[in-house]
Amino acid sequence: MTNYFDLKGRVAVVTGASTGLGLQMAKAFASQGANLVLLARRMNLLEENAKNIESEFGVEVLPFTCDITDTEKVRAAVEATMARFGRVDILVNNAGTGAVGPAETISDEQFKHEMNIDLFGTFICAREFGKEMIKAGFGRVINIASMYGLVGNIIVGSAPYHAAKGGVVNLTRALAAEWGKHGITVNAICPGYFYTDLTTETLDSDFFQAIAKNNIPLGRYGREGELDTCALFLASPRSTYVNGQSIAVDGGYTCI
Repeated sequence: MTNYFDLKGRVAVVTGASTGLGLQMAKAFASQGANLVLLARRMNLLEENAKNIESEFGVEVLPFTCDITDTEKVRAAVEATMARFGRVDILVNNAGTGAVGPAETISDEQFKHEMNIDLFGTFICAREFGKEMIKAGFGRVINIASMYGLVGNIIVGSAPYHAAKGGVVNLTRALAAEWGKHGITVNAICPGYFYTDLTTETLDSDFFQAIAKNNIPLGRYGREGELDTCALFLASPRSTYVNGQSIAVDGGYTCI
């Protein structure tokens, strides 16, 4: 039987890979044979994750500390990746943050911080790793946007987050249009609410459970692993004709 998700021999770079969805996607790639470069700011977590992934999946993992808003540090991550593996096939721009509060109370600094990490940081990583993909004539860039990059919301004020993630959605289209001629596809995943170590208590609250039942056709929030198959699909060497798309993985939240 053909394994359409086979990533043996590929190298996947995942930002924000210390915890949560980034770590989950990294493990999914490793389960299909990809070697990994894990980027985040906390080396202790990266080293622990690298050790566990190597032990479980038998792949090579390079942990590397990186602030995605610092161009020189991102360039250093690219150099380290090429020195270790000699290639980069997949980039997942997952690192991000979220400013919450009524729009009228959001400070200039909060808005700039959000845009700097979620939008500018995504562009820096795409640009720097994309240079190596252009040389190779192949690449898969997967930007993690959000369902809130597609719609507004009345649950909690987060205008800077919406603006930044909406920017990621259209940045995805722009890069896809420019880089398709180089054999590079650029797509985005727009997750809804997912359970992670940081969100479980909040999502299990009566308030958020009511939101799930009333606003999500599936009536629940995303579980561990339910984002992975979308990432694997977009990373697959077989997904050669999917380009410039933003796929909502949200239980149907944005379809109503």
